[in-house]
This record gives sequence, C-alpha cells and structure tokens, in this order.
Amino acid sequence: MKKIVISLGGSVLVPSLESNNIGRYVSVLRKLAGRCRVFVVVGGGGEARRYIQVARGLGAGEATADELGIQVTRLNARLLVAGLGDAAYPRVAENYTEAREFALAGKVVVMGGITPAQTTDAVSAVLAESIGADLLINATSVDGIYSADPKKDPAAVRYERLTPEGLLAIITRERMGAGANTVLDIVAGKVVERSGIPLLVLDGRDPENLYRAIVEGTFVGTIVSEEHVNPLPA
Repeated sequence: MKKIVISLGGSVLVPSLESNNIGRYVSVLRKLAGRCRVFVVVGGGGEARRYIQVARGLGAGEATADELGIQVTRLNARLLVAGLGDAAYPRVAENYTEAREFALAGKVVVMGGITPAQTTDAVSAVLAESIGADLLINATSVDGIYSADPKKDPAAVRYERLTPEGLLAIITRERMGAGANTVLDIVAGKVVERSGIPLLVLDGRDPENLYRAIVEGTFVGTIVSEEHVNPLPA
C-alpha cells in the first residue's frame, strides 16, 4: 500500500467549531484508508489564531503563543480522531516516533503540531520523510501554487507543475515582502526538496477533491516533483 501524508489546514477542517468539515472529511478518509496508509497532520486554523491573538494581547511571548497554537492543533486532531472512530489510531501522535509506532496498527494516524516556531506544513513534510511516504498532499484554501497571492493579485498564474527548486524560489520571493503569505512555508519546501517526495497542493475546501486526486488521479492543483511521472492515483 502507498503511504500518503495529508497536511490538512485548520482553516479547511475547522473554519470554526460551529462550521466545521470534520464529518465530510471522516467519510473521505475512511474510504482512503482502505486503499492506502493514511497519515493526517491537522492545523490550527482560525481557532488557533484567536488564542494566539489573545495571548499576545496579554503580553505572552511568541514561544507561549506558539505552544497555545500547538494545543489547538491537537484539539482539532482529537476531534478528527473522534469522528474517525475505529478507523483511526485512538491517540493523537505527539512526535514522529509515535506516528511510526501508531501506524503499525494499520489505522489512520492523526497528529497536530509538535514544536514552537514550526508550522504543521513543516511537520507534515518531516513526517513524510520520516515514514518514507510516496506522496505528500497539502489540502489548503486555494487550488494550487500561484506566481503571487491570488487573493491579492488577479494576474497571478497557477502552476500545474513545479520542481522543488522552483517552489523554493517562489516561497523565498514571497517571504521577502512585508506581510506576504504563501501556501507553503520555507521549512516544508526545504524538506520536500531534500526528500524527493512528490507534493500535491490542492483545494481542500471540498474533501472530495482529495479523494478524486488520490483514487482517480484527477485534480486541479500543483504537483511539485523532479519526476515527470504522475504519482497518482493510489
């Protein structure tokens, strides 16, 4: 079975507690678990940002704010585990060793953040490298990697395929601008480059996009890989 790591943005899975997509993702992940070994890294999303904003307002340092954000990612991860029921390992992995150990049960492994100053995108990339994944997927709120932020620049162009070096060039350029925002952070980009694991960035707001990409090989998004072979479907 192929091993797939999914970086599931908190703003995609839990835009808010009241309007969450956990049930929809549970259905898709259960189906995928019958076809491949699935690891999911869950982000904090808007709820994490609310906690971090309050912490900063109270004078907390960035390390403390990061730790609060990590706790929220793990709460989101626990909600997903609860929804998956017996399809998931019953505990949220808190490090890469636990993730590898939990995977021996043959169930979906779910984790959140790990270390302050490291995003869940970086966690997912390191996890993919750690387990020797066949594919890393970033399910986010845009349909791929663009030449500029498509929410701010209507002339931005979406790339269908990039090399890891091309991805890093985009990330680095965007990071140089004040307040810039990119789909992937530079640590994740560096790990993708050194590991050689193909990365697929797609719109995760519709969970069925994830299923179609993995099972049918059809998607709208960006593949980052040195290879010219489509790593899909599973």
